[in-house]
Amino acid sequence: MIVENLKTVQNNIQESIKKRHNIISQEVQLVAVTKNHDVEAMREAIDAGAVVIGENRVQEAQKKYETLDRHVTWHLIGHLQTNKVKHAVKIFDMIESVDSVKLAEAINKEAMKLGKVQKILVQVNLVKEASKTGVYLEDLDELLKSIDTMENLKLMGLMFIAPIVENLEDVRPMFNQMYQLFTKVQKTPFKNADIKYLSMGMTHDYQIAIEEGANIVRVGTAIFGPRQY
Repeated sequence: MIVENLKTVQNNIQESIKKRHNIISQEVQLVAVTKNHDVEAMREAIDAGAVVIGENRVQEAQKKYETLDRHVTWHLIGHLQTNKVKHAVKIFDMIESVDSVKLAEAINKEAMKLGKVQKILVQVNLVKEASKTGVYLEDLDELLKSIDTMENLKLMGLMFIAPIVENLEDVRPMFNQMYQLFTKVQKTPFKNADIKYLSMGMTHDYQIAIEEGANIVRVGTAIFGPRQY
């Protein structure tokens, strides 16, 4: 089932690319979200062509990282607490959920200890949802400027989680707004950034996100089925 589901998602991605209004690149990176799914399911997806794994929690990722026995790129897509930063920097190639100067400083400090330049995305809370983390628009510039002074961080772009809505078309303007924000950030003369990625869209809305410019999507349920609790 996982193999067939993955193929369907990959086909949907290609169809959505054809409908793009905004184009960053023709490539869209699929992050297979493995939260609450076991290592066997992960291996099945990886062997079928998933090359990027997304985890929400550092502790769960640690256990899988030690036993997976597959070469993949690891993305942290969930909220990162500062007391978990040390372990996160050891595991993840990309941390998508940076949302404060304090967190950025903690990641930079741990990356420095490891002699690593940690790739990050900044998570934006576009509509100020209380249930979601992410930097508010009015605080974004200050955060980006601060990150640009941290030598062991490499800012690669932005991340956004859209609200859950009944009519999916309601999120399209938000995705478009994020794309416009992304292009603005891309034109900013940073010293130490390489703004390539706009990560937005999950199982229920990834096709619309791609149409509006996303080049990373984070899909779990559509690949693995409902989460195992």
